[in-house]
Amino acid sequence: MATTARDPRAGETGRPPSGRVVGIDPGLNVTGYAVVEPSARGPYVVEAGVIRPGDGKVSMGRRLAVIHQGVVEVLDAFPPSALALEQVHSHVKHPRTAILMAHARGVIVLAAAQRGVPVVGYAAARIKKALTGSGRAPKPQIQHAIQAELGLDRLPEPHDVADACAVALCHFHIERNRLGPIGR
Repeated sequence: MATTARDPRAGETGRPPSGRVVGIDPGLNVTGYAVVEPSARGPYVVEAGVIRPGDGKVSMGRRLAVIHQGVVEVLDAFPPSALALEQVHSHVKHPRTAILMAHARGVIVLAAAQRGVPVVGYAAARIKKALTGSGRAPKPQIQHAIQAELGLDRLPEPHDVADACAVALCHFHIERNRLGPIGR
């Protein structure tokens, strides 16, 4: 399950700070999440971690329930203005993977809907382009962009957390470009 602490910046009203986004890298064995919000120096990670629903020995229903509960805990502890997810993609050689990932994505979307949080999906190429300028950027280039953008000493681990940071940063950039600088 996700382990989080109540965010004091949510204030008395319970409303999230403007621009806070939860990025999620869905997975049936490990689901990564990152809570990112804007500051005067740029985006920063408020909280990040993983939800571990178990491996293939745990029933699908139980794993989905754990993912759902973990996401609810994150959304309750750090109420966001949006939840960002990578869109499900499928490869002709591995159609089962897309179907299984859609299960995890479905309970994440359900958790957001239950909390009234809008969900935005991004294609992998869009995430790469937002972070590096190229939709075909290799993984190491994306990882360096995440590290530099968030001012981290090292890349977040495991990779599920780094991927969650990437999707959150993608949303952050797209919203910043759409709305202009925060605070206007």
